[in-house]
Amino acid sequence: MDVLRERVAEDIYVFTSELYAQVTAGAIFTSEGTVVIDTLPFPKETKEILDFIRRRSHGEIRYLINTHFHGDHIYGSYLFTEADVVAHEICRQILEGSGEKSLEEAKTETPELEEVRLRLPTIVFKEEMAIHLGDKTINLMHMPGHTLDSIVAYVKEDEVLFAGDTVMPVPYIVGGDIREMIRSLKAIEGMSLGTIVQGHGEVLLRGEIEDSIKSSIAYLETIQSKVKEVIEAGLPREELETLDIEKCGKSRIPLNGLVQQLHMANLSALYDELIGSNPP
Repeated sequence: MDVLRERVAEDIYVFTSELYAQVTAGAIFTSEGTVVIDTLPFPKETKEILDFIRRRSHGEIRYLINTHFHGDHIYGSYLFTEADVVAHEICRQILEGSGEKSLEEAKTETPELEEVRLRLPTIVFKEEMAIHLGDKTINLMHMPGHTLDSIVAYVKEDEVLFAGDTVMPVPYIVGGDIREMIRSLKAIEGMSLGTIVQGHGEVLLRGEIEDSIKSSIAYLETIQSKVKEVIEAGLPREELETLDIEKCGKSRIPLNGLVQQLHMANLSALYDELIGSNPP
């Protein structure tokens, strides 16, 4: 098996890829069918999830929720043929515009994706949407920052939040917006949560959530301040290399060390943004 499976509530499971950046997906079982949150990037991983769902439930997979347009979360969508695909309206717009091109480029680099076919969302929303299925209420909320189309899915009865990449071991804002990300994390901070399923990495339990979210907000405020200081001092881009992740308040251990690369990419993106808005 290439997928780790974890039960986080009576009827809720989380699946974590062992092949790509510990990306996660989820399944919520109800008396009237199953709701799936995201897919894993490689077909063989998503097929493992499908096999488990079909063994565990006799009902249909009713909905597949795409938390955002990135391929590592949606490339398995084509396998859920009976499900409606739900996403933010911007997700559909992005996939209509550049999804096929991005997928073809990904296939060139990663032959394991050869059989993947792009599947567009069939149900879209703008700010909020609720799915009522069996004994579950799943509230979908727009939480941009990681991307413009990022959403989260809150299973009300179990206080479980599938946060997509809005919550990760280190926030990642390349191609997104740091101000929106801070706003989204503050909104999550105000919610009553028992469990957060991060878009990548380990599940956060009740006792970990407050410190983790506060740490991520502080990290974003710190890198914003430090990059601004580098620019105002007239220092070159290379100075960013001195700002390792631990100096900015996060551990370098999660995701097998990948967080340090994500951190450096954040600094570089912020540098470009601030230079662009304040040219010499």
